[in-house]
Amino acid sequence: MNLMDKELDIREKGGVRNGVPQFSDRRLFMQLLAFGDAEDASALARALETARIPAVLYADANDPHGVGLLTWSDAPDFFVSRLREFLKNGQFAGLTPKLEYSMLGRTYALGHEPDLEDWLFEKPKRSVTNPASPWAVWYPLRRSGAFSALPPEEQTPILREHGKIGHSFGEAGYAQDVRLACFGLDKNDNDFVIGLIGAELYPLSACVQAMRRTKQTAQYIQQMGPFFVGKAIWQTQL
Repeated sequence: MNLMDKELDIREKGGVRNGVPQFSDRRLFMQLLAFGDAEDASALARALETARIPAVLYADANDPHGVGLLTWSDAPDFFVSRLREFLKNGQFAGLTPKLEYSMLGRTYALGHEPDLEDWLFEKPKRSVTNPASPWAVWYPLRRSGAFSALPPEEQTPILREHGKIGHSFGEAGYAQDVRLACFGLDKNDNDFVIGLIGAELYPLSACVQAMRRTKQTAQYIQQMGPFFVGKAIWQTQL
């Protein structure tokens, strides 16, 4: 059968659970926006809480007048309707956007997740709203075309080497990662948005450093960054 004749299936697919394959037609979208000239971060936090916007507000570690705003929804209209109006007409309206740090991505599954709904929707929210893990490093990245051209049997060990580092930092309690796909959603044509979340900043930096030595990063990452580094000063309570 010609591939063009097959029915296109763009659902997220998880592992078999209780003998039943897992599928989802939904996924969570997450967006990071950064702003300058934020002289009263407490007023911004109060506005978010009053409006019940699901969010994390970060103090920008590299700008004493800067903040970052992470929001999420499983309905993309949220970003161009409710969130848009909130930002235009409230406490955020007088801030200076830093468009170079704008990141938008979607959760995705690899096909073996034991609990697909938790992986797509709940785990990312738990990670970013954990009061015990206020530090965050967010960045986009793009793989080179050469990686996409590799056959699956060559891609798998490269991805496994990279993934083992993330798992080891997670199991040690140093960092949790949020991985988002941003194909076609990023103005700079990046492939992924990565969030590293932890109790302290150093382990997040060490995780990035360790990943630089993997074959994927050393040979097949075309671009990384810019990096937004922040500490949560207000988080939605789940």
